[in-house]
Amino acid sequence: MTRNADPRAAAPARPAAATCPICGRPSAEAARLRPFCSVRCADVDLGRWITGQYRVPAPPDEEASPDPDAPAS
Repeated sequence: MTRNADPRAAAPARPAAATCPICGRPSAEAARLRPFCSVRCADVDLGRWITGQYRVPAPPDEEASPDPDAPAS
């Protein structure tokens, strides 16, 4: 006799549902809204980028080396 395996053990694990970075609700299933849950949350995020609330870090400007094309004063 063969032993029947538990069908729950054979099923692949589902990844945890992602949450909206703005409000924390589960993300939308539609790929065009991901990672947000709604158009409203996507618009809130866009507004934060436009107003400068989000910034990507960059190396500081080098003030020691002057621009070679700048006119001498």
